[in-house]
Amino acid sequence: MRNTAFFSMRNLRLAMLSAGALVFLAPYIWMISTAAKSREEIFSSSLTLLPQHWALWENLAKALTRVPMGQLLWNGLVVCGLIFFFQVVIAIPCAYAMAKLKFRAARTMMTLVMLGLLIPIHATALPIYVALNKAGMLNSYFALSAPFFISVFGIFLFLQFFRAMPDDLIAAARLDGMSELAIVNRVIVPNAWPAVTAFAIFSVVAHWNDLFWPLIVITGSERATPPLGLLFFRAAEAGDDYGALMAATLIITLPLVAAFLLAQRRFIEGITLTGLKG
Repeated sequence: MRNTAFFSMRNLRLAMLSAGALVFLAPYIWMISTAAKSREEIFSSSLTLLPQHWALWENLAKALTRVPMGQLLWNGLVVCGLIFFFQVVIAIPCAYAMAKLKFRAARTMMTLVMLGLLIPIHATALPIYVALNKAGMLNSYFALSAPFFISVFGIFLFLQFFRAMPDDLIAAARLDGMSELAIVNRVIVPNAWPAVTAFAIFSVVAHWNDLFWPLIVITGSERATPPLGLLFFRAAEAGDDYGALMAATLIITLPLVAAFLLAQRRFIEGITLTGLKG
């Protein structure tokens, strides 16, 4: 009886998770379906998931030729790479100091970090734009990435992870004569790869898909990020050609899907470990 109840609960849980996964995957599946259809079939009265006449390669060819897709992907890679690099370089020492060092301002800094989570980029967009405009730095990689170099969420995530690390490990490193900077580089960072991977997924997905800030600081396609390139694609060339538009969206989202699948194990491990100790 116990085995039967266990398997029935397991099957029920599996069915619920599968249904939830299907709900989240449905837009992506429909996007692929639309990308594989011709314009006439998309606007036909029949609503089918599988296309009657495959036009995927034709739509992909349109997406790759109507806009500089390679340049868009490169811009997204450079911007996300710059942002992630500086976020990690700044967030890890800050989180380590608040988690493992004893000083009076620790609680105050923690409060400021929590308050920082409540401030959206929209609240600071105007003064940052004015400063970049006066400095003549619009339409550049720096303008796209600099406002996000400090990630309050990253500091909070690493703080939770470092709190779960044993103090004996750091004490042993200090007994060996390591400085605090050496401890961060040689002890903390090598043990923090699960948290770094988890944060990388959050950071890259957020800034790869960001349209708000690039729309403000970029005016041409030379430094356009993938979402902004899609906007140019639809406005300038695609019109009502939703098959080509969905094909372009498919090309832009594939790197994110591939990155998540490759880092899935580390991502889950990092998220799990950051919640072990508050």
